[in-house]
Amino acid sequence: MIRIRKAEERGHFDHGWLDTYHTFSFADYYDPDFMGFRALRVINEDRVEPGRGFGTHSHRDMEIVTYVLDGELEHRDNMGTGSVIRPGEVQRMSAGTGVLHSEVNPSRSNPVHLLQIWILPERRGIKPEYEQKTFPENERNGKLRLVASPDGAEGSLKIHQDAKLFAGSLRNGDSVQYDLQPGRYAWLQVARGTVDVNGQKLKAGDGAAIEDERALTLRGDNAEVLLFDLN
Repeated sequence: MIRIRKAEERGHFDHGWLDTYHTFSFADYYDPDFMGFRALRVINEDRVEPGRGFGTHSHRDMEIVTYVLDGELEHRDNMGTGSVIRPGEVQRMSAGTGVLHSEVNPSRSNPVHLLQIWILPERRGIKPEYEQKTFPENERNGKLRLVASPDGAEGSLKIHQDAKLFAGSLRNGDSVQYDLQPGRYAWLQVARGTVDVNGQKLKAGDGAAIEDERALTLRGDNAEVLLFDLN
């Protein structure tokens, strides 16, 4: 079964400096039908104006993954981490017992376009951690590249949850198949372009909750996708 979450049905707020879409309930946006999916709690699509961003704020007991599509995002936190995240790089922050951090668009001229993802951790009270890795485009072209997993397999980021995250670029009708093990669920998020998944068409911003499907066939047109494999 595939249940599509249409891009235009997401929560939307334009704050001037921030144009944001919420796939699931978040902050002042509440949709009882979309409180999350399995351990996946937040997918926010954000566009942040030059020189603006999220000032220092706190998080705890959440696995936070940042995926930049265009532009740059500067991260600073009270663990002493300072970094800039660019397209092709993925950041994972385990908020655990508590983290203070800020995220700012350092550019004076270009907006930054990103996906902010929250995943519930396997347990509370984890020691805060930060990790950032590069996944070159040639590792994602025409395939699904593992970028986060419970054990850091294949050079992926390590998240504290029984979940895997794959990133893929499907151009000009590229097709990939992904087999779901019994009892597993999937969420597909289309970041760009259009994708056909098992005969259903999705466009940029659409998501799909997937269950009771043994195999997924994805065919894309200038598409960039994120696929979550969840317990």
